[in-house]
Amino acid sequence: MKTKQAGSILLPALICTLLWGSAFPSVKTGYALFGIGDDAFSKLFFAGWRFMLAGVAVLAVTAVMNKRLLIPARSKWKGILLLGLVQTTMQYVFFYIGLSHTTGVKGSVITAMSTFLAVGISHFLFPEDRLTSAKAIGCLVGFAGVVMISLSSIDSLGGGFALNGEGFMLLSTVASGAGAVISKFVAKGESTMMITGWQLFVGGAVLLIAGIAGGGHFSQMSFGGFALLGYLIFLSAAAFSIWTWLLKKYPVGKVTVYNFLVPVFGSLMSGVVLHETVFTVRNMLSLVLVCVGIVLVNRVKTEKEV
Repeated sequence: MKTKQAGSILLPALICTLLWGSAFPSVKTGYALFGIGDDAFSKLFFAGWRFMLAGVAVLAVTAVMNKRLLIPARSKWKGILLLGLVQTTMQYVFFYIGLSHTTGVKGSVITAMSTFLAVGISHFLFPEDRLTSAKAIGCLVGFAGVVMISLSSIDSLGGGFALNGEGFMLLSTVASGAGAVISKFVAKGESTMMITGWQLFVGGAVLLIAGIAGGGHFSQMSFGGFALLGYLIFLSAAAFSIWTWLLKKYPVGKVTVYNFLVPVFGSLMSGVVLHETVFTVRNMLSLVLVCVGIVLVNRVKTEKEV
């Protein structure tokens, strides 16, 4: 039964992590296509359009499927607003600014930290996700991989640790991990697409308003830029809808463990698209540590349930 459950999670989790992995080179490419330099507000402007329109897309599909626009009950709005502000606004304020000051390879590996944060928080909130000593070892192994790629000073990828680069990416993972736990509560007994649509719309709108207020804009526009934005909108709408459904149906730890694929996909795609150096001993070792750590968490959990 447990094997069947793991199989049910595998394919949708693969789709989500592949899409999120592709976001790293896509966002950095978008900066170039829209002429976005070091202006933080233009990055928020870019992120705001992406997520607000992703929310509109999810809500539109939901409305067609249900023949009406689904409006959350008044009691659900507080949770949706919190989820939107944490999982979309906070996460992507740090993500968009941080990713522009580090490499796609580094960013994708650091993002894996969200798995360990979600596992740790779940220990205190969900009985089925208790943190064992063996699971803690797995988290520490993964954390060692994150530290290795973030703090190395002899580095063909740029080296060192910058607060507005690697630091912001770490803060983005904190918001991501917290968002996974909040999503578990908010989506309970509700349409996952409705929750996803509204939280993306709210979180994206806050990003867009902040960007406009600070004078954010696109310095240049092209068909390629808008095509890329369209892909990012699809990416967000699809991945967040599927992920919210997985978190609603399965234990948080069992789902978030698949985030180990994000740094793998993100690093490979960054290397190909952005022509970054990927296959160095340090990078490979850090990726191995991150992946082994998350696999240990999953393996210990599975063995315990057998």
